[in-house]
Amino acid sequence: MFKKKRRRSVWIPVVTGLIKKDGKILLGLRPVGESLAGAWEFPGGKIEQGETPEEALKRELQEEIAIEAEVGPLRLVHTHSYGERGVLLLFYDVSFWKGEPKSVYHQDLRWAAPDELEKIQIPEANRKILTQLITIIKGSR
Repeated sequence: MFKKKRRRSVWIPVVTGLIKKDGKILLGLRPVGESLAGAWEFPGGKIEQGETPEEALKRELQEEIAIEAEVGPLRLVHTHSYGERGVLLLFYDVSFWKGEPKSVYHQDLRWAAPDELEKIQIPEANRKILTQLITIIKGSR
């Protein structure tokens, strides 16, 4: 008897920058027409083939918010499934950057106090680890 072969799920590696200033964290509003539109997210994006996570985050922050970032240490790794797709989220500290963040990709940008994160719409993948994220944000000002 043959066992039915289990279909392998698709995993997308995503890097995220925890960009802090004056005790607040930078968030971008996902644009209309994109998945998770209307949710506030930490800037970042997908790792492209051949990139290290740090290279991907530097590139994504340049493309999305027009800053030249110095990527700090990896602070948290998390997985989440959106139906058939899984995301592997890598959260990095970004303490130093050149330029003023601008909305290139996002509909809007905002600086939010860590405690505000509980009250605003954020992606489910981030909501599941919100307590850990708030602890990291508060602890590394």
